[in-house]
This record gives sequence, C-alpha cells and structure tokens, in this order.
Amino acid sequence: MEQKPRPVHCLVFPYTMQGHINPMHQFSKSLVSKGIKVTLVTTQFLFKSFQQLSGSMPVETISDGFEGGYASAESLEAYFSKFKKVGSETLTKLIEKLNATGFPVDCIIYDAVMIWVLDVAKIFGLVTAIFFTQSCAVDNIYYHVKKGVINVPIENQVSLPGLSVLEPLDMPSFVHNPGLYPGLLDIMVNQFSDIEKVDWVLCNTFYKLEEEVIEWMSKQLRLRAIGPTIPRKYLHNEKTPEDDIDDGLQMFKPNIDACMNWLNEQQEHSAIYVSFGSLAELDARQMQELAFGIKQSGKHFLWVVRASEEYKLPRGFVEETSAKGLVVQWCSQMEVLAHKAIGCFVTHCGWNSTLEALCLGVPMVAIPICTDQGTNAKFIADVWRMGVKVDVDKNGVFKGEMVGHCIREVMDGKKRKEIKTTSKRWMEMAREAVKEGGSSDISINEFVASLTQHSKS
Repeated sequence: MEQKPRPVHCLVFPYTMQGHINPMHQFSKSLVSKGIKVTLVTTQFLFKSFQQLSGSMPVETISDGFEGGYASAESLEAYFSKFKKVGSETLTKLIEKLNATGFPVDCIIYDAVMIWVLDVAKIFGLVTAIFFTQSCAVDNIYYHVKKGVINVPIENQVSLPGLSVLEPLDMPSFVHNPGLYPGLLDIMVNQFSDIEKVDWVLCNTFYKLEEEVIEWMSKQLRLRAIGPTIPRKYLHNEKTPEDDIDDGLQMFKPNIDACMNWLNEQQEHSAIYVSFGSLAELDARQMQELAFGIKQSGKHFLWVVRASEEYKLPRGFVEETSAKGLVVQWCSQMEVLAHKAIGCFVTHCGWNSTLEALCLGVPMVAIPICTDQGTNAKFIADVWRMGVKVDVDKNGVFKGEMVGHCIREVMDGKKRKEIKTTSKRWMEMAREAVKEGGSSDISINEFVASLTQHSKS
C-alpha cells in the first residue's frame, strides 16, 4: 500500500499576553482546517494560568526562566533578556523532542516581539514566519523608526508612505512619549531586526482595511495580510465544526451566563459595552471620570472591570446603577459584541478589540490609553469613520462629560446614521476577506502551499 504523506507540522509560538495569544490561536485553527498539523507553544507559567484550553490541537511548553512569569522579573528588560537565554535553550530541546517523533517540525510561526526565535529556527533549517499582532499602519511606524526615518520623541506631524498625516498623539505611545515606557520602544522597534532573513511576514489585518500601507509594506518585506483572525462562526451564517466553538486560550474566566442573561433582557441596539481589555489600566481619577460618563449617557451598559481594577470604581457606583447596568470581571467579548442588544463599544482601541468590533459592525467610542491604541483610534474615527474619539488633553486625560457626549453621539446623535452605515460596510468587507478566495484566504493558501512544497523537498 502507498504510504500516506505526513502533514506539514508547524509550531505556533505567541507572546505571553492574552492580546497576542488570541489572534495566533485563531490563525492556527485556519491552518488546521487546511490540513496543517499545529502545535501551540507557550511558557510553563502561562500554561498553568489558562482558564480554558482548546481540545483541537496540542500545546507544548518551554521555560521563560521565571517561576512566576513576567510579574516575578525585576524589570521588562530583565524578563526579555532571561526569556531569550532560557527560552532559546528550552525551545531547542522541544524541537529536538518533536523531531524524534513521527511528526518532525517543518515551520515555526512566532510572535514578532520574540526575535530570538529566528536563531533557533535556523539551526534546524525550519521555515520561519514572523507574526505581527498589530495593524499594518503601526508596523509601518515602527519600521520607519528602526530605519532612522522617524526620530523620537515625536513633536510634529509625521507623513509616512501609505498613511495619512499623523499628529504626535496619533502615534504609538512608545514613539511620542518613550520616556514613560523605558525599554518598550526598543522591543517594538527590534521586531524588525533581521527581518530580511525571515521567510514570511504575516500581519493580522486584511487588505481592504489597510490597502495602501499593505501595498507599500509588501514591497519592502514578504508581507501577507492573513486576518481578521477571529472565529469564523461570527463571520458566516453557517454551522461550524465542534472544535471551533471555543474562542481561544483564556487567561481570565468569563462570566458568560450573567452577561448573556442580562443582554437578552435589553432592547435591540440599546446597550453599550465597555471594556479596556486584559492589560490597559486607568488610574483612579480616570476610572471615576469613565464611570461618570457612562452614568451620564443614560444608556444601559455592560462594563468589564477586571478584579485587579475594581477598587478604583466610585464608591456605591455598582449599587446606584444596578437598574441600568451590569459590572463583571470578564466576559466572552465576541459573544457580547455579536449580541443584538449592543449598539456601541466603548473601547481602549486594542487591535484585537478594534478588529472584533469592525468585523461585527459595532460602532465605537475610542478612548486610547497607551501602546498602539492612539493610532488605532485615529483610524477608527477619521479613516474608517466607524466611531468617534474622546478628546483628551496633552497628557492624555479625558473628562467624563466628553465620554457621555460621545456615547450619545454614536447612539442618538447626528453622526449615528453615517457611523452605522459605515460600520455595516466594514463588516461586509471583513466577511468577504475570510471567504474562500478572499484576500486573507489567498494569503493563507499561498503560505500553506509553500509549506507543503518545502516539506516535500
């Protein structure tokens, strides 16, 4: 009997944050659906922290050198330095272990912030693919900082190929105010170190969303847009395989029943959803301003406040607003955004949250806090025109009155119809991007075909 060829085997290695894990996990499921064997790689500490694990693909662990993960390191620089040393050693051992099985490793897809993975991959002659979890616009900015075209800190307008003119506050916070984030600018800029040695550059975006900047970046690098990396069950009105029910590897336990029961009681498009993701933090003053704005809007609301942030809520707020609102520690964000009761998303503009709202046609009120969020907010309000941005002062501080005004503007104001129409159009384009033959699937199919050819040779 003719022996059936073994499937191509890819390691997928996201960085140890929820916002990096989700898109790379979803991309992994796309690869599995096309016949690729995927093994997810994470750190031993993070593996123990997962509240939910996918049953559809194996997970292997390596060490970052810390018993307590990043939180036990004395600084960010210390964490990355030790992660590089210990991670390189333990990743090497993992690949050697897997190569001794019937499924040797052919390729490694790794998070762009972990540039040391490239050196390990080259030892074994693996196909390498670097995965950018940010928008292509943000990648373009960091690329130009790396090339010395942009000098930081930014004090004036910046014009870059493929992008509209950006003000300093429209840039990633590491660029316009690097002094607040020691070491982080180097980490983000160094994503482009030795990138010419990488076989593939994958970006979690889709062509129509960032057409001009993708065109330009693709001429500099072997870049392909493979997003939006969200569960396809939310993009198609069809049944999905059982193994696509989960939305990802979750570090926080969602309160799904309470959220869904509350949403089911609300009228269509009547409620706002408020969430600042898994990492962004507001100080106590800004948390109170946000609470005031939510209350002043007069809208029903579902607000995610992580357990570590609850102490910043105004005293008595939860009790005073219980007739109109629900405050939870975590939720299934895609389930919430897909619910017919949601009419607006008050967001910090993390890239995952931005893509999820865009793909589901949910208008946004943008309140960027840090990292790439200022750039994403600029595009939400001024380029894609599917929301409004809360005004802030030179220090990035916002007022509750402005939050309330922006919520009412999106839900009831003069821009409501335009924003709703634009949001629906972007939702349709996102769905088209992930249909067979759409821009994202073309890129994924090209990537898969190259892996298959490499495996045969």
